Amino acid sequence: ITPGREHQKSPSHCVMAMAMSSVLRASEERSVQSGSPTRRSLASAGRRAMLDESGLDGVPDVTLDELDPSLQDGHRVAYDREVPFELRVQDADARPQEVGTLEAIRCKILALGDDLNPQHCRFEVTSENDLFFHFTHSVDENNFREMQEKQKLMIDFSDYVAVIIKMLNNCIKEPQSFLAVFVMQRDGQARLDFIQNMEYKFVELLSLSFDASPEEVVRQQITFRYNSVKGRLALMQSKLHDMSALVKVKNPSLLLQLQNQKAGARAPKR
Repeated sequence: ITPGREHQKSPSHCVMAMAMSSVLRASEERSVQSGSPTRRSLASAGRRAMLDESGLDGVPDVTLDELDPSLQDGHRVAYDREVPFELRVQDADARPQEVGTLEAIRCKILALGDDLNPQHCRFEVTSENDLFFHFTHSVDENNFREMQEKQKLMIDFSDYVAVIIKMLNNCIKEPQSFLAVFVMQRDGQARLDFIQNMEYKFVELLSLSFDASPEEVVRQQITFRYNSVKGRLALMQSKLHDMSALVKVKNPSLLLQLQNQKAGARAPKR
């Protein structure tokens, strides 16, 4: 794949990407604003409840993040965010679809080693719409040299993670100018193209090769995501219990009214 390759322009892509980007930013702003000490304590309680149900309550100092299978080999999370991707499918010996589907894809970048002297980089993409959608881009310094020569990159391996993060953030902040196109092939290989809209044409900035993750990795990731959802459910149940207890003390009649409304909503209509 040669950098600077021109892509056929599709005006609808920019509009769809802008809408998706606004939703993602609003969701993240709400998450940041809700990061109070009370919420953090409730999150800890929810994680403990989840671990108790999973039989992990005897493991000291276990947190939900430590159960992430992506971190088991010593990698650390450098980036974890949803990014608007255009998904396309390419058949063998055929050109990819001209227009794909726009979807928020979870992008997780993991680095091994320190920032100044990284040893390895892994880039995982997943989808909330398809639990079995899991692709991985894995590169070390030797692989990077091949990319550097093939795509005429003017960066070093130590800057690689930062450059990818910058491009992903550009796709969120300026979807009308920066696009992320993920092309999947039937044999399990895929390619992520970062493309800039120059108004008069699309120019490819960087292309990353991906492979569909092995079945065992997908199974581990689905199990982890399931337990994460259970943890969030335990958090909300704990918060509801605390709120009910507070209302019961401060205003018992209000709690009774809320319970009656809940019971009325569940009653079948005649």
